[in-house]
Amino acid sequence: MNSKYEIILYWSEEDGAFVAEVPELPGCMADGRTYQEALTNTEQIIQEWLETAKQLGRPIPEPKGRLSYA
Repeated sequence: MNSKYEIILYWSEEDGAFVAEVPELPGCMADGRTYQEALTNTEQIIQEWLETAKQLGRPIPEPKGRLSYA
């Protein structure tokens, strides 16, 4: 999968794992023991998020790429 959604990936000391969030897809996040594992898991969870949204008839946000903050 080659998702165009922004992924924010960071180490969580509290969880003892890398955590990846997809800000444009509410609630879409994954983790992993390594950076690569978290990224791989996130690619899978993005696909599942999109499939679920389609099944439920919910709107799917267009990827905006890098988000900017004010």
